[in-house]
Amino acid sequence: MIEKFIENPMLLLFIVASLGYLLGSIKIKGIGLGVSAILFVGLFFGSLNANLQIPNTIFQLGIILFVYSIGLSSGPAFFGSFKQNGLRDFLFILGMLLLSGLICVLVAYLFGFDAATITGLYAGSTTNTPALAGVMDYVNNTYSEAEALGFKENLVIGYSISYPMGVLGGIIIIIVMERMLKIDYEFEKQKLRKDYPIGDDYTSRAIKVTNENLEGESLRDLWITYDWNVVFGRIASNEVIKLANWDTELKVGDILMVVATKKEIEKVAAILGEVSSNNLTYDRSEFDARRIFVSNHYLAGKTISSLNINEKFNCIITRIRRGDSEMLAKANTVLELGDRIRFVAKRKDLKKLAKFFGDSYQKNSMVNLFSYGLGIGLGLLLGSIELQLSDTVSFKLGNAGGPLIVGLILGALRRTGPISWTLPYGANITLRQIGLILLLATIGVSSGSAFLQSLSDNGLILFLASVIISLLTALGVLFIGYKIVKIPFSILMGIVSNQPAILDFSIDRTKNQLPNFGYTKVFPIALIVKILIAQILFLALI
Repeated sequence: MIEKFIENPMLLLFIVASLGYLLGSIKIKGIGLGVSAILFVGLFFGSLNANLQIPNTIFQLGIILFVYSIGLSSGPAFFGSFKQNGLRDFLFILGMLLLSGLICVLVAYLFGFDAATITGLYAGSTTNTPALAGVMDYVNNTYSEAEALGFKENLVIGYSISYPMGVLGGIIIIIVMERMLKIDYEFEKQKLRKDYPIGDDYTSRAIKVTNENLEGESLRDLWITYDWNVVFGRIASNEVIKLANWDTELKVGDILMVVATKKEIEKVAAILGEVSSNNLTYDRSEFDARRIFVSNHYLAGKTISSLNINEKFNCIITRIRRGDSEMLAKANTVLELGDRIRFVAKRKDLKKLAKFFGDSYQKNSMVNLFSYGLGIGLGLLLGSIELQLSDTVSFKLGNAGGPLIVGLILGALRRTGPISWTLPYGANITLRQIGLILLLATIGVSSGSAFLQSLSDNGLILFLASVIISLLTALGVLFIGYKIVKIPFSILMGIVSNQPAILDFSIDRTKNQLPNFGYTKVFPIALIVKILIAQILFLALI
């Protein structure tokens, strides 16, 4: 069977991926490895025979698909968050990266490691392949072939030993710290929902106006006064049902449909009057409700207010469902492909609305290969540019950094003229998952043989060192970030996710997308700084 895998790397790839996915789905007391289990299954197969290999092109394809798709989906939140806490977050991230470098220096002196071994341990513990590649490129260009070979062997051994711990260490510390700090993920989600588009649980209720002091008050004035986070739908006044608008003036006895969270509805009801059992949604003689897909590429990236919907149709948008999350529709809400918009409209306008927005599930499952391929191409061009910092130190953003940065920028722009850069939500998730599976399987299989060999030599010492580096680095980020810098733990989980598998684990723990925003915030900075630290570490200890 081993010979079959050697002859057919694609067979090996899919066997590793399928078994890893199966293993990752197994949970013990609610804890599982998730997709990261593919890495460990890959290590097992790779240790069986050194000739078992998956082409490096598969790894490159995987990391490109993953980081570019992440960039597209997180671009708006990435730039928005830096407007709020940009300097604070940048200094914190830089400080934590320098801390990890300092820990490596101390470990090198403690165990007597040479420069190449500790640099490999650093690159593996931070799961940063470009940092390893940068140092290996420097070694090839600086030393003789014989000297370079020795350095490269130690670099790869250190990297192979520490890489699995770089993934596992972050996961372990997240579990330990969330229990020690008694983290409430649902509380953080509610607290951050205004700053990050993570969705909420919305419902609709009929409220009867009984407060005589509000007679003649407009909904606009009330919304401004009480800062409600709600959307108003139909209103029944004097037995006439119509759609509410900001100029609608209330009268005692009116019944108003309100869309919001349960807590927000309670606040509105306490001011207006009381919750009514007369639910207007059951009366569909003139107005009806329907969910419509956004599949029209020309609407993606545009705000609701820019569409002037009220001038074209007699309707109200109450809420928008994006993936598994719902959000209230507001004037500045930007539409994305795959959004499901809930309309309350005249029955005769619903077909026109469906045609205007597209309402095609099939189109929302497709990828615009022109914009997606062009964006990745621009990212690869950026990643290929070599930046020379000195006569001996240079680096490239590579196939990970270039596509991620371009993805963040294009994701924030959303569209350029007729070109829509964004992907339908479902297509983005699928491409991201495929990319993650490809890169984890490739890394695991390629590192398995060296991992097993180094364990049989001085592997225990190297593994212990990688444990110290990984655990202390993750512990420093989570403790200092949460207790001193006051960054939400859900965001910190993304910051400590130096590898996509940790990010996937973090999202599974929080049950929301908040770790994604921390990940995209730190990744471009961390990628560059880690490359520099790896080369400085090697030069300082050589």
